[in-house]
Amino acid sequence: MKFAHLADTHLGYRQFGLIERERDFYEVFGKVIDKIIEEKVDFVIHSGDLFENPKPSPMALLEFQKGLLKLKGAGIPMYAIAGNHDSALSKGSIPPHVIFKKMGLKVISPINTNYMHGDIFIGGLPFYTASQSNVLKSKLVELSKKAADHDKSILVLHQGVDNYFDYQYELETGDIPDNFDYYALGHIHKYTLTDFGKGKLVYPGSTEVWKTDELADYHENGKGFVVVDFDGAKPLVKRVKVDISREFIKRSIDYNKLESNIAGIKETIRDLDNKPILILEINNVDSDTGIIYDTINEELGELSLMIRPTFNMVDGEIEDIIVREAPVGPKELILEKLEDENEDVGKLAIDIYDLLSKDKLEDAQGVIDQYYAEHYPLDEDMEVTIETIEDEFEEEMAESEDETSEDETDDAQVTFKEVLE
Repeated sequence: MKFAHLADTHLGYRQFGLIERERDFYEVFGKVIDKIIEEKVDFVIHSGDLFENPKPSPMALLEFQKGLLKLKGAGIPMYAIAGNHDSALSKGSIPPHVIFKKMGLKVISPINTNYMHGDIFIGGLPFYTASQSNVLKSKLVELSKKAADHDKSILVLHQGVDNYFDYQYELETGDIPDNFDYYALGHIHKYTLTDFGKGKLVYPGSTEVWKTDELADYHENGKGFVVVDFDGAKPLVKRVKVDISREFIKRSIDYNKLESNIAGIKETIRDLDNKPILILEINNVDSDTGIIYDTINEELGELSLMIRPTFNMVDGEIEDIIVREAPVGPKELILEKLEDENEDVGKLAIDIYDLLSKDKLEDAQGVIDQYYAEHYPLDEDMEVTIETIEDEFEEEMAESEDETSEDETDDAQVTFKEVLE
């Protein structure tokens, strides 16, 4: 028995606002589907962020439909969960995946958490925010008990786990049950393969370069998916790489050798099938950066899709980029002030901040409703709103100890309203 595992396809994502980049994501998804069929797998697992947002464009829906119907024609079913991008967290909302259930897509949801594929138990959950971690953990315990009744089992999740995620995570390693044979994870765009419990834990990574900070991993591990052989005592995992549609070319050049460096880049990109994205760092600049950019654009603009320059000045200043060794923003302040005092409230504040910064008002209200339903059961006629949570936030902030130095006090003060704005 073999299956393919992919995640984070982000169909519909228009990177840098460029329609060409949106098409690139569709193109690589088509390549992935073709490769999966070539591998002659028995089924496919998609671990979330199938789409870039919970209301995909008609084109994104059509591109997924094309891939799904190809798989159906080859007799290969797909099991899928919703990730944080294609989940609408407001109460009663459903992910776009359900549109395709009649076409054969098997949607894993909080209501329908598991399927059987032959004698293989496939259980999973859609994305849960950090403030919902208690609900997530309890549901994982339930899935673990169900999996215990089967010889082969797979757990499908779209979550950040502390050992594999650099920033805010929703689960710690110890929260994950250890009795599954394979852990099909999504959310982290870097390829990760490790032993866990009695099986293997895998983040296949994104299928395209979603952010430029993924370039190091892309050059090391490529983009693509994995094929898992489930016949042995332990799963055998094979990485299948798929060429992305255009290259990201990163160069560090010296202003004093600008002409020769530009000539070298031009030679590199001249024969590429698709125009690349150039990420250029120009060092030792002692001239007008506008003039330098015009020169670069004149020489390389026609040969590239986008040029993203950073200018490092001779005096040490940096133009067009802000660099901080330890950035301090609303999230950092919230975590610093609240996490030690009340971890759940700190996580809730971060979730609300993330949602409201993306204008997801209904989703933010949904997270608040779920949090209060779990922690503070209310009478039927009571309603919790953003104003309610603001009061609790301000109270927690007032009670927390101020560890900020006097020089930083004025800059560090933050209210919940300011965070939301």
